[in-house]
Amino acid sequence: MSSTPLQAGVLALGARSGRIRGRGPMRLAWARLRRDRVAMASIAVLALMALFALAAPLLAGWTGHSYDHTYPVTGLDPIGQPVGPGRGFWLGADQLGRDVLVRAAYGARVSLVVALGATSLATVLGITVGLVSGFAGGVADSLLAVFMDFVLALPYILVAIVLATTFRLTSVAASLTLTILAIGFFSFATIGRVVRAKVLSLKEADFVAAARSIGAGRARIIFVDVLPNLAAEVTVLASLTVPMSIVFEASMSFLGVGVRPPMPSWGSMLGEGAEVFATAWWLLAVPSALLLLTTFSCTLLGDGIRCALTGGGPGRARG
Repeated sequence: MSSTPLQAGVLALGARSGRIRGRGPMRLAWARLRRDRVAMASIAVLALMALFALAAPLLAGWTGHSYDHTYPVTGLDPIGQPVGPGRGFWLGADQLGRDVLVRAAYGARVSLVVALGATSLATVLGITVGLVSGFAGGVADSLLAVFMDFVLALPYILVAIVLATTFRLTSVAASLTLTILAIGFFSFATIGRVVRAKVLSLKEADFVAAARSIGAGRARIIFVDVLPNLAAEVTVLASLTVPMSIVFEASMSFLGVGVRPPMPSWGSMLGEGAEVFATAWWLLAVPSALLLLTTFSCTLLGDGIRCALTGGGPGRARG
């Protein structure tokens, strides 16, 4: 249908003024995400949590308290009970007289490092195994699919406990590395299964057949035609893997098989606070609130990213 002179004039004017512009999928998704108030609030909360973790040494210098040093004179009352939140200890002290605020900040460092490291490892492994399984087909696809199902069926907490007790790691760096590897390994299968299913549908698509018809190799088809079409699913799964990794690490530290002392973790703080909760409620309340706030914000952000990439959802912003 031909355009009217008026329509042609409007289009020409818009082109000259630069107001009519095409928007790619990622730019459109970002525009939708910016209109989602819940997602933007979640980003703000996570940014504050990251600043809280980065400022841990500054908080230690400001308060004059180290995360692993005990202060029995100022941190405990005359009968040996931890002092509550106040001017000397803003979030109170624990049963050994250590500053809860400083320990919580260093615990945030552990949670964020483990979450980002394990999520990155799980994403790389999941994409790699999913691509190989989907494109290989036949026996290789069946074996990799069964392997991913086997990983998903494993009781990961029990296996992590067995690994930690078997290796008996005593250094903070070694236990942190083992925690990241364990969480990343047990998380990759979820991403891998989704990537495999998506690849199985994409490799029969018309644009892939067209690429084959002009002589494109398998590597070119994977990295140029297929991989960009996995961005939406992988981004959403990765954003939801972050809170799961934080909870996984906290669970391991709560059971005493996560990051080794003296480095504090929100999970280890929960385990210590549970013993004296009746007389020192802040020892359980502080790490619980930080853990809940971080994981809830990550979950809401992941849902916001899903809505932005797919065009919206129930009760969420649409663009």
